[in-house]
Amino acid sequence: MTATEQLRHEHEAITLGLSILEKLCQQLANGEQINPEHFGQVLEFIQVFADQCHHGKEEQFLFPALEAAGIPKAGGPIGVMLSEHEHGRALIRQMAGAWQKHRAGDRAAAAVVIASARDYSAFLNAHIFKENNVLFPMADARLSADSQRRLLEEFERLEIERIGAGRHEQFHKTLDYLKQIYLG
Repeated sequence: MTATEQLRHEHEAITLGLSILEKLCQQLANGEQINPEHFGQVLEFIQVFADQCHHGKEEQFLFPALEAAGIPKAGGPIGVMLSEHEHGRALIRQMAGAWQKHRAGDRAAAAVVIASARDYSAFLNAHIFKENNVLFPMADARLSADSQRRLLEEFERLEIERIGAGRHEQFHKTLDYLKQIYLG
């Protein structure tokens, strides 16, 4: 497996998480009670797996490797991706804050939870499309097999340092469990 293949695989998991998030939003929009533990698990997956871990791998290791391979940061695709990561973080903070208000009994916060979750999902799906179809093919064309191997090693180290050994696999198990409940 190459580093970009691992990142694409993570994109598949993130897309699945976003699909589960949408089902929870549908329930909330219909005035149904949603399982707060499940929403919390999806939110944690987004905050920790998608942002801290996945985006961390890109920001700390992939993007600098691409810059070293001649792909510009300023005014280029790397700068765009970094800016989008920051925008995504703002949407996550908005969604998490609204969720806390909703949990505390603020009925109006449900609409903000739904809107921010849907904004984040649409935004991140478009971001993933760009990475899969523009940035990663650039990486595959410019990074040697040795560079890809080193990136994989750095990715593994980041996972252990940032989220802890075995946590990546636990997130996948949680997603599989939630997938059975919400996506049949």
